Amino acid sequence: MIDLIIGSLATGWDTLAGYLAEHVVTCLIPAFFIAGAIAALVRKDAIMKYFSPDAKRSTAYGLASVSGTVLAVCSCTILPMFAGLFKRGSGIGPATTFLYAGPAINILAIVYTAKVLGFDLGVARAAFAIVMAIIIGLIMAFLFKSHDADTKKKLAAMLSGPLVGDAEKPRFVVPLFFIFLVGILIAGTAQADWMIKFPIIYALTLGVAFLLIYYFERDEVSEWGLETWDLTKKIFPILIIGTFALGMLSFFLPPEVFRPFFGTNSIESTFLASLVGTILYMPTLLEVPVIGTTFGYTSGVMAGGPALALLLSGPSISLPSLLVISRIMGPKKTIVYAALVILFSAVAGFVYGMFFL
Repeated sequence: MIDLIIGSLATGWDTLAGYLAEHVVTCLIPAFFIAGAIAALVRKDAIMKYFSPDAKRSTAYGLASVSGTVLAVCSCTILPMFAGLFKRGSGIGPATTFLYAGPAINILAIVYTAKVLGFDLGVARAAFAIVMAIIIGLIMAFLFKSHDADTKKKLAAMLSGPLVGDAEKPRFVVPLFFIFLVGILIAGTAQADWMIKFPIIYALTLGVAFLLIYYFERDEVSEWGLETWDLTKKIFPILIIGTFALGMLSFFLPPEVFRPFFGTNSIESTFLASLVGTILYMPTLLEVPVIGTTFGYTSGVMAGGPALALLLSGPSISLPSLLVISRIMGPKKTIVYAALVILFSAVAGFVYGMFFL
């Protein structure tokens, strides 16, 4: 018994250590700063124009559904950005579309999937993810109309007062500021040598500092720092605890246990795969070798349908992510969101397995 406890604790620590090494410096820190900037500096009327409950659907959902190809983020990185949008007054539909699409169509993951698991599966992952993101967002908006109604009232009240970050400055400043921040995130997560990445990150950081010094007021910078810290203290501890707990769970329930259940393209297999993807924590890019080797896709043990279902659910939601999302938008909305991801991932895997293979 003692050996089992020690083994599970060791596995939990190894999982957490790997998570910290892979994500904190290159992903989470830049993401928290971006989220804080969204919450503090993005104009409220801009949020209303593009992501508010009254925004044009084609614009709001279109932009949200392709966000991942631009940001190249994973599930842990998208959470603080989602929190920033949600707090700033985004409609629940575009916000959840953004939440799902961010890691689901990560350009690095799509390319890696196509290269390792096959071009067809890579294309299917990208196409189904975009469609799913929009459908899930529309359903969330339909089911939670009352939330959007309350958001409209709050936005109207906020817009009647002074706008933080709306001081007169050249129009290019705020967009360029975000370009620099997103550039730091992309450079930090790029699969390149640090001798190449570091000069790029350093130059972009100098650009951020220049804009802050010469174009932003002290109150704006302080607000950015406070919003960043507020999001960090709310989200980061839950990610740490959840990741450690899932590492311990994997000691007692390794993924190999599910191998015999993924050999066909039946709806049962795809549903189980999407459910497993929700339970397991799989950082973006890690899902590819897990599916290819652990679950046996490259060796023919795992069928294409379950593989796609796992690719669509795993990187976008996990137990740690759902715990964080619950704190942002409440347990009821989180449960519905998770159920929609699981359901549509299973259906997408089944359709792909039955009609495209």
